Amino acid sequence: MADEIMGLTVIYTGDGKGKSSAAFGALFRSLGHGYHCKVIQFIKARKDSGEYLLAKRLAPELEIVQTGLGFTWKDDHSMEEHKAAAQEGLKMASDDIASGRYGLLILDEILYAIGKKLVSVAQVLELIEKKPARMHLILTGRGVPRELVDRADLVTSMTEIKHPMKKGIPAQKGLDY
Repeated sequence: MADEIMGLTVIYTGDGKGKSSAAFGALFRSLGHGYHCKVIQFIKARKDSGEYLLAKRLAPELEIVQTGLGFTWKDDHSMEEHKAAAQEGLKMASDDIASGRYGLLILDEILYAIGKKLVSVAQVLELIEKKPARMHLILTGRGVPRELVDRADLVTSMTEIKHPMKKGIPAQKGLDY
């Protein structure tokens, strides 16, 4: 029983930093055990992030796809364009779940996409229901809806106690991206 793989649905949420980092920690464990892993980033669009650069080196065991167009409050894309990109990510996730190829699938910042009405709670619940019994599924982002908390196997909320941005220190290469 201890070695039996029971795919879990995990949520990392909260206003503190570390949600995606926690998901990537689980990803590295999965890779270490020989699982194929995929990350779909629903908001992030940085091709210079450490995780994106590492995925190129670890392919084909690790794939990262950025369907996001960047943070909705920082760019020139319309909300309709952001919604179309998020829906593309959702379709990709559905196809990936159906393929049975992955031991771990991370839907990074999908909770933010729900909050901005780029995808619906019902669509995400449908993905969870389709998940193969042996696949781990991780959702990240702020503002998790109660329906997803109720459906998940593990929910962790990151709480900010102190953040360098409050001192004007920007995101740091190698630590934050």
